[in-house]
Amino acid sequence: MTKAVVLGGGFAGVLVAKVLSRHVDEVTVVEGGRYPVGPGVRTGLPQAFHSHVLVTAGAEALEAVLPGTLEALLAQGAHRRGLPDGALILSADGWFRRHETGAFLVSCSRWLMDHVIRQRALADGAVSVRERTRVVGLVGNASRVSGVVVAGGDGSAETLHADIVVDATGRRSRAGQWLAAIGGPGVEEEVVDSGQAYSTRIYRAPAGLAADIPAVMVHPRPENGRPGYGATVFPIEDSRWIFTLTGTRAAAPPTDERGFTDCARSLRSPIVAELLGAAEPLGGVRPYRATANRRRFYERGPMPDGFLVVGDALTAVNPVYSHGMSVALLSAVCVDRELARRGAEPAALPELQAAVAQVASGSWKTATDQDRVRAGANGSVSAAGHRMRARVSKAVLSSPALMTQLFRSQTLVPALVPVPVPERAAAAPTLLPGPSAGSNPPLTTDEAVAQFPGLREWWFSGRRSPQPTREENRDD
Repeated sequence: MTKAVVLGGGFAGVLVAKVLSRHVDEVTVVEGGRYPVGPGVRTGLPQAFHSHVLVTAGAEALEAVLPGTLEALLAQGAHRRGLPDGALILSADGWFRRHETGAFLVSCSRWLMDHVIRQRALADGAVSVRERTRVVGLVGNASRVSGVVVAGGDGSAETLHADIVVDATGRRSRAGQWLAAIGGPGVEEEVVDSGQAYSTRIYRAPAGLAADIPAVMVHPRPENGRPGYGATVFPIEDSRWIFTLTGTRAAAPPTDERGFTDCARSLRSPIVAELLGAAEPLGGVRPYRATANRRRFYERGPMPDGFLVVGDALTAVNPVYSHGMSVALLSAVCVDRELARRGAEPAALPELQAAVAQVASGSWKTATDQDRVRAGANGSVSAAGHRMRARVSKAVLSSPALMTQLFRSQTLVPALVPVPVPERAAAAPTLLPGPSAGSNPPLTTDEAVAQFPGLREWWFSGRRSPQPTREENRDD
């Protein structure tokens, strides 16, 4: 009888346990906390109070792992929004026009996401869960992991023998220490920290806008050598919105109520502050600062057979890119595929580790390429660099082809389906103007909002004239 033990019963752990149950006889999840009965707060997950979305490739992977789950999420209040056909987005250089690209996001609270996925993944009883159980260390040696030592609520230690042990304990993983304790190799690690910071608050949506609001995103734009603030408003279940302000070390978003509201009013467009003014705040403002990108290169060392690391324990990117849950789902698909091909043998896991690491590499590159610039420049860029970036950004705003390429890339679609790149764009992506560049003037806030019927009616109700643009499209 083949056995697998998964360390960590969070999002990544439950998913990998589900796919393991298709290939081994017995799967046990070791979870340090206790699951809530419904979609409620789970201890040890501070980031869950902030915005979480599935992007296109992650949503497609969810259907591969747990068919029907996306429909179940939507039925319980999650929202699907196209990008940018279902999203009101102000980039650093202007508003996006609505355009169907095939890219989308699914937004709801992290609590609902975890609850629905956990419920469906564990429904058939093929995976058992040991709650309130702490991992003490691994069993084995430098060439083979054969189990794990755990401690229950009373502190008594117990050894769980297994053919496969998977670490899915997240950003705070201690797998490197556990391996060192049994004579395993050291693990190379890379950290890229841009100093990104954000603050979040939940709101009750006004009745007329609860269901119809697009996803709203205001990207930061540096001004006078200082980084700017960004913001997102996503609809979630129970007629609520989750609103997040983003900033950096040099301009961390406030955590007090007045400062939070004033910061929203200072954004480059008034739309966010107006929306929040019409909504009812629920609870206080919650900060989050642990946004560093962290990658542990387990695939580079002579790892012991029988051990695998997945999820944020392997690669954790800045949450602002909204990739974490989707990469976990793509990794689960990879584990399922590779175990079917190689068999669930301990000796197959080092190669499986390399395959899982490759799944996460695209997200890592996307996040760190941008965050290295932020970290090095502290939010500022040279005049020449700003002009170059602005030219590229404006080309995307006016080119449907480049817009499609951008949003599919941001939602990890290339991980599943390669997107054709126009020959000229591939040859000179930093210089190419869009095919219709300059043919459409930049949109004002009023014009951008007017693209969305439900929002348009609310925005213009009682207004006698268009609102000022607040220089959201201003060139420097």
